[in-house]
Amino acid sequence: MAVESSLAWGVGQRLDVLDALRGLLSGGQAAARLRVWAFLELAAQPQGRLQREDLNQLFHALKPEALDAVLKRLRELALLVWDTTAQDYCLSPLAQQVQALLAPLTRAASEDDDMAALLAQVAGAQAMGLSDAGQIRHLHAQLARLYDEFADAIASGSEARLRQAQPRFERALKLVGRAGEALTALIRSEHDDARLEREARALGGGQARLLSMASQFTRALQQADRQRVTLGSTGVTSSDVRRWLQSHADLSSLLGDALSTGVKPIFVSGHELVDVAEGEFERDRPDPYRSQGLPPAVQAATGELETLSMPLELGALIDQLAALGALPAGQAAVPQPLPGVVLGGRFAQAAYRMQLLPLLGDHQARTLNGQTGELARLPWHTGFLAAIEQVDDPHVSALSAGALHPDISRESNE
Repeated sequence: MAVESSLAWGVGQRLDVLDALRGLLSGGQAAARLRVWAFLELAAQPQGRLQREDLNQLFHALKPEALDAVLKRLRELALLVWDTTAQDYCLSPLAQQVQALLAPLTRAASEDDDMAALLAQVAGAQAMGLSDAGQIRHLHAQLARLYDEFADAIASGSEARLRQAQPRFERALKLVGRAGEALTALIRSEHDDARLEREARALGGGQARLLSMASQFTRALQQADRQRVTLGSTGVTSSDVRRWLQSHADLSSLLGDALSTGVKPIFVSGHELVDVAEGEFERDRPDPYRSQGLPPAVQAATGELETLSMPLELGALIDQLAALGALPAGQAAVPQPLPGVVLGGRFAQAAYRMQLLPLLGDHQARTLNGQTGELARLPWHTGFLAAIEQVDDPHVSALSAGALHPDISRESNE
């Protein structure tokens, strides 16, 4: 039931405000507009009390009958109080509540009205310590509606819808970003109201969802840009044509007299076309005299299977490192400088040896079969330094500094 809803209960506690609004806005549009304008003008006056002469000067453009009718309605709604002792007018506390509800009407219309007012209310209430769970809930609902609207634009894949929603999406992100500090403080602050804390955390989740959509929106725009087609070498794209067609007042007028004359095909070389058509028909027609059976069996020719052999430099490097590590008992292997292991022969051979050195001690390469795994299982590991040293070699002028170090841990285990 509606009476069991907290929102319905809260509205029921403000029936006096509802009656005042109903009285202000009842009747025709012109009358409601006059009453709202006069009420907001009175609420904007800096004087606490107003004499009748002040009202006559303030509303000098109105006829006396119209002004008396407006003042009478405001007194009946308990928005304007007449003090018989002081012979002046003043606004009631109820009028201040109604003015707070109608205050957004005094601002100029903006494209950000859908969320800016709610964000301002939440941020201002938090700064003054007057946070309300209802305001936060309404803002969360508005964020959810914006998220669904932008998600539909992304899912449509339509460049027109994406371009139309892009400015509004950017403004929404800017507004949420500006109010981010206030919303963060609201979530982190301690409240005795569990409902307020729950709504604040839900609002933070909605804010995060909207902010995370920025990357999806950017990817959708990039996808639309990739689908744009450039018409020849003119620089005109399909998007330009679409915008021009949308701005045209009468698309049917573009046809002109194009449909007034029927299409009459003219064949310049009819005989040649007939010959080509007959040739195509004969070519695609199956030959009834052609055998439809399988061809006879034929002995397969003998062949050779060639396998790729490893370069000779790999085997030579394995033998060289194995010889350096095979020392008599009691003697430990010493580090070997890189030039002594890498250099020798042409530049390509030295570069190949240099590329093989990181495999020494590699755990994954040790499990491989063949010469690559054999190289990785040797008791050496390479240590490179962040420097370049000059070498005396006819094919290599500089080499990365470093050395081959014996793998002491492996030698001790063996």
